[in-house]
Order: sequence, then C-alpha cells, then structure tokens
Amino acid sequence: MKPAAISSAVSSDSLEIPLIDFSAFVSGDATTRRTTARALLEGFQTAGFIYLRNHGIPRADVQATFAESAKFFKRPQTQKELMCWTTPEANRGYSQPGREKTTDLTDAADIEAKRAEEGADLKESMEIGREGEPDHPNQWPDQFDEDGKVFKKQMLAFHDTCKELHVKVMSAIAVGLGIDEHYFDSFCDGGDNTLRLLHYPEVRHEVFVKNENQVRAGAHTDYGSITLLFQDMAGGLQVLSPNKNFIDATPIEITIVVNAADLLARWSNDRLKSTKHRVVEPPTKADVHPARYSIAYFCNPNFDRFIEAIPGTYSVESPKKYEGINR
Repeated sequence: MKPAAISSAVSSDSLEIPLIDFSAFVSGDATTRRTTARALLEGFQTAGFIYLRNHGIPRADVQATFAESAKFFKRPQTQKELMCWTTPEANRGYSQPGREKTTDLTDAADIEAKRAEEGADLKESMEIGREGEPDHPNQWPDQFDEDGKVFKKQMLAFHDTCKELHVKVMSAIAVGLGIDEHYFDSFCDGGDNTLRLLHYPEVRHEVFVKNENQVRAGAHTDYGSITLLFQDMAGGLQVLSPNKNFIDATPIEITIVVNAADLLARWSNDRLKSTKHRVVEPPTKADVHPARYSIAYFCNPNFDRFIEAIPGTYSVESPKKYEGINR
C-alpha cells in the first residue's frame, strides 16, 4: 500500500509516473521524509518523470507568471523580434514560430530531414537566464513600456522561486540515494538555470490531418539536471513508455511535472533516467485547438563545477561509466 503522500499520476503501458505530495518531504518526520524521497527517486529511476503537488510555490505566483507570459506573446511581432535569441552560449531571448525543430539529433542534415518530415515546431518561446551576466544579458520588454517592467520583475522573482525548489528537489534526490541531503547544495546555489516561456498558438485539427507527423514540439530529452514544468490544462505532453510508445502526461491542476535530464543521468552513473517526451495534438476532439502555454524551468549545476559520478552510484561491480566533465 502506498503512503498517503504518494499516488499515481500516469499508469499506462508500463509507464508509472508517481504523484508526490512534496510537503511530506519538506516538513515530515525523518521516516516520512525518507519514504517520500525514495518514491521520488524511484520515479526518476523508472519513468524519468514525477508530478509534485504541495511543492511550495504559491498558486498566485504561478498564475501571475502565466498571465505575464500570455501578455508578452501578444506583443507586436516587431517588438518581440527586437529581443531575439542570439547564441547557444547566451541562450536568452525570443524565438519566433517556425525557427525551432526540437530533436535529439545533432547532424545538421538529419535535423533538416526531420524538419521536412514533421514540420517546424508550432511554438514560440522566450528564454530568461540568471540576471547580471555582462556577456549574456537577458532581453527585456521594459524598453517599450511599463508593462514590460512588470514582466521583468515577475520573471526575475519567479526565476528565484524556482531556484529554491530546484535545491529542495535535489536534496530529496540525495536523501533517496542515501547520501548527505546537502550534497548538491553547493552545485545548485548559483542559479545557472533557464526560465523558458512557451506559447503554442491556436491550431486547426486539419494541420495534423494533412501531416500526421506534425507536432507542437518534437521528441527530445532535456540536457541539464532536472526540469520543472508548469503546464496549463490544454494537454498534449507525452512521455515515452518502456514499451517505446508515447503516453499522455495528462495535466493535473496545481502540480509541477518534474523530469530528470541528460546531465543528471550521467551524474548518477545512469541510476536515474532521462526520458524522451514531446508535445503533440491535444487528445480532445476539436476543429480548432486553443493556444497552449507552459513554463519550463531548466535546472543545471553551477557552470563552474566539475561533474563526476555521485558517491554511491558506482562500485567495483558497477564502475563509473563516464569521465568527469566541466559543465
């Protein structure tokens, strides 16, 4: 029997994604904290995904961030393009519809072939990193009007709020692994994370009929340690099952979807799993699908830290699979 803090968010095709009451870890007794941390760890080990409720981020803060995001994407295209994404090193700024083709592929020719098969992603986005990087400044709409100043203030506050949750989730992973719960603190205190606002515009069902391979965001894994995903109720997120089928990760109100990413899989000597996911046509029947909004907070260890296998994830019988790397 599962503890009260742990239930199921997704259970289909051998994909089991737990729904975890995170308050049980944050404020529970020692036994409850360990049980909750182990359930969280198991979710990352088997599915690569968990859902968190009672995660500590006030609903009003999430709603305000979604509201400011929606207002941003309604700005004139000419304004948004003055804040364009420039380089991978900066990873800040606006990306217009049709620019991206989300994929794990790395060869340019393969990516173009994928784009021809599936079409470009049906989305636009805005990337916001840690403020105060002189070589990689954020792009803000505060240059245009007072609403732009409100947007900037809200996004910087939400970036910091999500940073705090990142540290807490990494503490739970540490407890689940049986190591010091503060092991990851010095890896996460810099806030070298990216807040990504996503807008999937309204789209007609016939678009997906004309091209059955069309997606809103192609299949991929994330590249950092973990991702905190806030999604609206529109639907369309899918996670790859152990049987290699994509399964709906149905939105659950007032929860955050959290997934382990590629660097955490490497860091844990593949004890934890980075799982492919994508965004497709919503499962609801409609001639026109409404716009979908989501907010992804991509978490990374501090960029100046050396990353090698976490203590306890390797042994003589199960040696390190990867060399240490500089992030």
